[in-house]
Amino acid sequence: MNGATLYASVAAALPEVVLAAGVCAVLLVDLFLKAGQRHLTYWLTIALLVAVGAICVLDAGRPAGFAFGGMYVTDLFSHVLKAAILFAAAATLVYSRPYLEARGLLSGEFLALALFATLGMLVMVSSHHFLTLYLGLELQALSLYAMVALQRDSVRASEAAMKYFVLGALASGLLLYGLSMIYGATGSLDLAQVSRAVVSANSNPTLLAFGLVFVVSGVAFKLGVVPFHMWIPDVYHGAATPVTLFIGAAPKVAAFAFTLRLLAGGLQGMVADWAPMLAILAVLSLLLGNVVAIAQGNLKRMLAYSTISHMGFLVLGIMAGNDNGYSSAMFYVLAYLLMTLAAFGVMLLLTRAGFEAEELDDWKGLNQRSGWFAFMMLIVMFSLAGLPPTIGFFAKLSVLQAALEAGWLWLVVFAVVMSVIGAFYYLRIVKLMYMDDPVGEYPLEPRQDARWLLSANGIAILALGILPAPLMDLCARAIFASM
Repeated sequence: MNGATLYASVAAALPEVVLAAGVCAVLLVDLFLKAGQRHLTYWLTIALLVAVGAICVLDAGRPAGFAFGGMYVTDLFSHVLKAAILFAAAATLVYSRPYLEARGLLSGEFLALALFATLGMLVMVSSHHFLTLYLGLELQALSLYAMVALQRDSVRASEAAMKYFVLGALASGLLLYGLSMIYGATGSLDLAQVSRAVVSANSNPTLLAFGLVFVVSGVAFKLGVVPFHMWIPDVYHGAATPVTLFIGAAPKVAAFAFTLRLLAGGLQGMVADWAPMLAILAVLSLLLGNVVAIAQGNLKRMLAYSTISHMGFLVLGIMAGNDNGYSSAMFYVLAYLLMTLAAFGVMLLLTRAGFEAEELDDWKGLNQRSGWFAFMMLIVMFSLAGLPPTIGFFAKLSVLQAALEAGWLWLVVFAVVMSVIGAFYYLRIVKLMYMDDPVGEYPLEPRQDARWLLSANGIAILALGILPAPLMDLCARAIFASM
């Protein structure tokens, strides 16, 4: 690779380069700060995420291209999802700051791990090669394992971290084995060459089929769909709430990009093989996620099973196997990102020193204590349930339409029935906030930055439900430009 080519490649990967350099700067600055000056590291981290996000937005108008010998791709799809990931990471830190400060977790180590995980997600989104896909995946995963275990004095967090690590290592092994089998069948690690080998039938069909099974299994774990969901409830419940939010938001966007790069980019020619696999995963996820969530008395565990059901809906769009399905799934994952951030944002707003606000009874009478934030949570619950006029309604409608057009009528009917069942546990939160008497009279005193961001987050869920066309059009253009 000559100098000009290397410069062009580095310029194409500028968001990742800036973020990687920024992580080093954060660690160096934190090294010389005293315990009472950690807020400087925090603001440096927020500024870094905003700066990298601005680079992604500015690069969105540039034509698609490849870098590092075709291992890395820049297109509208990657720019949109990178901006969403960076926004989610920054919003998570803003919502979590009071919680982290009260428990002594706002450290350079926590912030650096969050940035490294974000860097891994960005690499996953722009990967066009098995090696870069796996590199980004492992960078994200290893950082998340450490983030869960960072609360060393918590037995629950340590147990969750161990389960996450063991199951994550198993899933990574399955995925790596599947990728190696696909390499053996096609003779290439490049997604474009793999796609050509599959379409031209210039590959070993038996080896390719076995590789596909392992790849779908690994992808299913990263998405958190049944039967690879075992880690989600325990990790959501055991990890500190900011870590739960971090795991539940941005990584889902990266996992969606990872899935689409692999299945739609490299293995589109095998859609008849992987679509039925995804259909089984969707059915199991919708059934277990919605039914088991009803029995949960802990809000974090309830949202964990809610996540499983939402990933089932996401899979509906992907399994359609066409541009309409992929754009609907992209719209869904962005809607899910906004809903998750707002749900955990309100939960973090209610927490205080020695009180987690994660039991359902903790939400009783919230409207009497803060009518505005009770309304924000109402919007979130309506959206998660798929009720109009919120973004969740149009997200579910779009993936159901895509699945219906692809001929999955029975699965669409099943998904609608499961969505009706799932509405119960979401509306139960609304009932507790508005119809029950409050438990305790402590005031809500959120920081101004968290107050304004959370309000904007909730209003966006409502506004994009009323006017979803601009975001839907952006998703359609991003998919059309990348596929």
